[in-house]
Amino acid sequence: MTTEIAAQHDHLSDGVRPGLRFVPAPPASDLRSTVVTTPIGDVVLIGANDVLVELELPGDSRVRHPEGHPGRDDAALVDAAAQLSEYFSGTRRSFDLAVAPQGTEFQTTVWATLAEIPYGTTATYGEVAAKVGNAKASRAVGMANNRNPIALIIPCHRVIGASGKLVGYGGGLPAKEFLLNLERGDA
Repeated sequence: MTTEIAAQHDHLSDGVRPGLRFVPAPPASDLRSTVVTTPIGDVVLIGANDVLVELELPGDSRVRHPEGHPGRDDAALVDAAAQLSEYFSGTRRSFDLAVAPQGTEFQTTVWATLAEIPYGTTATYGEVAAKVGNAKASRAVGMANNRNPIALIIPCHRVIGASGKLVGYGGGLPAKEFLLNLERGDA
């Protein structure tokens, strides 16, 4: 997210989701990665200076780093890793993190709207489209959902099809189903 886009979304820091703060991205040269073992597999966290830039799910076929992940540094993003572990243990329902997802203005608006979907609930692509101001933009919302670089923390897994069916998820539908069941207390 550019500084300009971050400035456009300053309101996100004080009410969209307690503790989730949208901030400018750190320089790419500062990025480091760490791996968190979870019930859905190993999750790669990428960021710097306690700012999470990406969360890569196991099974995600999109290649974001063809040259490889930034250098591994398990001391980086310790808080994000701990909070992710707490989420999977069922003791955390929201995240208290600085995030810097990189995307267009429309994508960042959609991602901010996803952050408003409460733990344990779902919304349809159409409902998210209406919330961002264009009820006919459900496909565009789906594409923004697909490009969410911080899946799970920015909860794109909570978005379902109009029929109520689970559709599309970068980590695969079994992972999406697991996450929704975890949040409902059924995992």
